Amino acid sequence: MEFQQFVSLAPWTLIAQICNLLILMLLMKKFLFKPVQNILARRQQEIDGIYAAADADRASASEMKEEYTQRMASARDEADRLVRSAVDEANRKGDEILGDARSQASHIKQKAEAEISQERLKAFTELKRELSGMAVDIAEKMVGREIGDADQDALVEDFLRNAGDDK
Repeated sequence: MEFQQFVSLAPWTLIAQICNLLILMLLMKKFLFKPVQNILARRQQEIDGIYAAADADRASASEMKEEYTQRMASARDEADRLVRSAVDEANRKGDEILGDARSQASHIKQKAEAEISQERLKAFTELKRELSGMAVDIAEKMVGREIGDADQDALVEDFLRNAGDDK
């Protein structure tokens, strides 16, 4: 019998236990579940905030990367432009120096040719004098008399005309 009392169900006890269970659940809901849910909701908001900040940081990093890429491209373009400009300037200066050198060489060549021409004329005049002196000496010896200045000039002119015809 004792076992039967232990296992048996009394209706009033069952109703009291159900009421106790309901009251316990209401108290747990009010004092345990609501604060825990509030804590979980705050934690969820913090996590959402962290994710939003991470997304904002990712977007900012992406923008910074794009800006960096653009700056690097513009820096490369600027460097290329500066190098091209320097090369063009160097080529222009080289051409200018080469032109000046050619001009100076041409001027030096013309000056040298003029000097050569003057020296040739001077040498020809000196040779002419020496030849005329030799011709006079030869003529004096052949004729056996002294020739005057007028006769000497005539002989020189005649000699040069004949000497010029042989060339």
